[in-house]
Amino acid sequence: MGMDRARAFLGGASLLAAGALAACGSPEATGNEAEPAGGAAYVKVVNVVARTVEPTDFTSYVRLTGNVEAYEDVVVSSQESGVIERVMVDKGSRVRAGQALLKIDDRTLIAQVNEAQANAALARERFERQRQLWEDEGIGSEITFLQTRYESESADARLDFLEARLARHTIASPITGVLEDRFVDVGEIVAPGTPVVRVLTPDRLKVVGGVPERFGPWIAKGGAAVLSFDVLPGQVFEGKIDNVGAAVDPQNRTFRIEILLDNPEGRLKPQMVANVRVATERLEGVIVVPQDVVVRTEDGYQAFVVADGPNGPVAEARVVTLGPRFENEVVIEKGLTSGDRLIVTGHQMVDAGDRVREVKEEEAR
Repeated sequence: MGMDRARAFLGGASLLAAGALAACGSPEATGNEAEPAGGAAYVKVVNVVARTVEPTDFTSYVRLTGNVEAYEDVVVSSQESGVIERVMVDKGSRVRAGQALLKIDDRTLIAQVNEAQANAALARERFERQRQLWEDEGIGSEITFLQTRYESESADARLDFLEARLARHTIASPITGVLEDRFVDVGEIVAPGTPVVRVLTPDRLKVVGGVPERFGPWIAKGGAAVLSFDVLPGQVFEGKIDNVGAAVDPQNRTFRIEILLDNPEGRLKPQMVANVRVATERLEGVIVVPQDVVVRTEDGYQAFVVADGPNGPVAEARVVTLGPRFENEVVIEKGLTSGDRLIVTGHQMVDAGDRVREVKEEEAR
């Protein structure tokens, strides 16, 4: 009786094992399918999204932070000494080049100018009479003639000097712009070199920034720049490089650039911080792919393309050489050609030689 039970137990175990083996041999779908090959072996098939590679144009940029400045920002200083007699323009007012802004008391100088005018007139009259006597009648001496001529010229020169000083008692704007600040008030005494007003141009600005030295060969005057500002989200401004520094700052290894920027609506103000993108390399007819489809290997980089296999499409690994890059795009210098079907989704799941099936983006998720 005990022997019969043992035989029955072994027979049941054999049936269970056979059933398990049979279950392992059936294909299952787990996002990527397993398909029968030769009826006994099964091959993994990965759903992928592929894109046809085509030549295009590519521009790479360098990012930097810039500071907004007025294109012209002038602090005007007094050239004469005296008391501020009158303020002609209020702060914040628009002014023209040459427009009077302040007046320094000039009454003493006016008196000196009047005296110099009289002296110059007398000296000219003496010279003219002496010239007539010497040249027309031969009366007098040549030295007397020359002396009166030099006295007349000296008197005229002194008059010109005093008139120039008198003109400097009216402080004018050197540029057209806005009177941003005034540093003196009526009644204050100023001396030569004392700052009195600040005038700047708010309608025309420049953005100043430092470019790393390695980009020096590609940055030139007239180049394009794209600017944005954190205080103006969603707004993009275009400018042009007006000046490129000739020397590299040894402290931070950058060179200075200035970007011109029109500001007719006054939305931008000096001392704002700008996010700047400056174009560096510009390439035409090159292969450009997303950086995340490029896989790093021990020997370099590779990308996967869809190729024809003996039993259907397969993933083919291509060794690629990378060129310039910007944000999530990179130029492929070698390894891909026009017309290749580049795997852009599912490339993390495949190995070289794996069977693949192209699907739409939403089906690969």
